[in-house]
Amino acid sequence: MKKLSFVVIGIFSCCMATYAQAKLPPVDKSPLDMSYYPNAYPVLKIQDKISEPIVARVIFSRPQKNGRTIFGELLEYGQVWRLGANEATEIEFFQPVKIGNTKIKKGRYTMYCIPYSDKWTLIINKETDTWGSFKYDAIKDVVRIDVPVLKQADVLDSFVMAFDKTITGAGLTIAWDNFRVILPITF
Repeated sequence: MKKLSFVVIGIFSCCMATYAQAKLPPVDKSPLDMSYYPNAYPVLKIQDKISEPIVARVIFSRPQKNGRTIFGELLEYGQVWRLGANEATEIEFFQPVKIGNTKIKKGRYTMYCIPYSDKWTLIINKETDTWGSFKYDAIKDVVRIDVPVLKQADVLDSFVMAFDKTITGAGLTIAWDNFRVILPITF
């Protein structure tokens, strides 16, 4: 019995030593973030201050400008972009919504963008859980909508996405560098 105990303890010690030496992945340079409509929904929920139901959530990674020229160089005009960094940006609708003239069912989708100097084509796509835009398939598009590019005075080093209330629903503001666009969402 003593021999068995020593063998078990030895195996356990070897396993723990191996596990202790496992390296964690490095911290990503483009941290993951998410925005809700209504804004701060999870905080409002735990504070019992919800005044309207949850409509949407967007999950994205925040690339950094780091002194680079973003639009027209790092991101080529006319090319599909994952709308952030790393995994393709995902948007989830918790109720049916409308974008442009297209009705979109409750569910989870991926967002892409085709930037141009004067407009962006924003795309909602059925494919989820994908990295980048390498496997983008236009056949799976749910909606495409062109939105005008707006110049802003402030230059944003970090990519940002945030919802704002509108008369007809919400606008998803997408901003980086000194440009921003707004995706209108009706509900």
